[in-house]
Amino acid sequence: MRIASFNINGIRARLPRLLEWLAETRPAVACLQEIKCQDDAFPVTEFEAIGYQAIWHGQKGFNGVAILADGTAPVEAQRGLPGDGDDEQARYIEADVGALRIVNLYLPNGNPQPGPKFDYKLAWMRRLHERMGELLAAEIPAVVVGDFNVIAQDHDTYSVRAMESDALMQPETRAAYARILNDGWTDAIATLNPQGGVWTFWDYQAGAWQRDQGFRIDHLLLSPECADRLVAAGVDKEYRGRERASDHAPVWVELQPAQ
Repeated sequence: MRIASFNINGIRARLPRLLEWLAETRPAVACLQEIKCQDDAFPVTEFEAIGYQAIWHGQKGFNGVAILADGTAPVEAQRGLPGDGDDEQARYIEADVGALRIVNLYLPNGNPQPGPKFDYKLAWMRRLHERMGELLAAEIPAVVVGDFNVIAQDHDTYSVRAMESDALMQPETRAAYARILNDGWTDAIATLNPQGGVWTFWDYQAGAWQRDQGFRIDHLLLSPECADRLVAAGVDKEYRGRERASDHAPVWVELQPAQ
């Protein structure tokens, strides 16, 4: 079973590329971030035409997340990250697809730091830690994916010096991510690539793609019930090089069927 994550960076602008990727790779579940559209503008009919059913949590011009499932309807379990009733940003959605809980998130960037945006990022990560702890306590087979906006280790970026002042790799950011992993979550790509050097994002500026100056911020985390089923994980890197591509490449994890 392939579960994929793709920060699409505007679903309307990238729809041809998105449909192309779905047709060519056919993940069982595809989680999208930065759809950047209101709920009523989500192109659900285009996905239904190729066999995917969807749920989504949209926001005009910013953020937005969606879960697509091949041949079945995702059953929504949670819309919005709990813990702050005043948070209106569309960054989080959970659904059950078969026996799996799929969590799709778009974690705040946090720049510039220090400042209120960085404070919001860290507060959001504390809320995420609590929610993921609840999933672990319930022993729900869960896969948590998305754009975490976290460069977890030095070997997850082309240049530590270039990123050292960025919110994505501040000590507080890394510590918050480490606390999540230390509870018992498995970072699929890191587990299979312990040496690092795997990128999921290349900026549009300064020829970053052409120079392969990227970093890994799109993650796939497995609960203990899913970690034992890990077969493979990777990045569909070549889709970043196509015309009118997102600045992210899709990432994916393969799980064995449950015993």
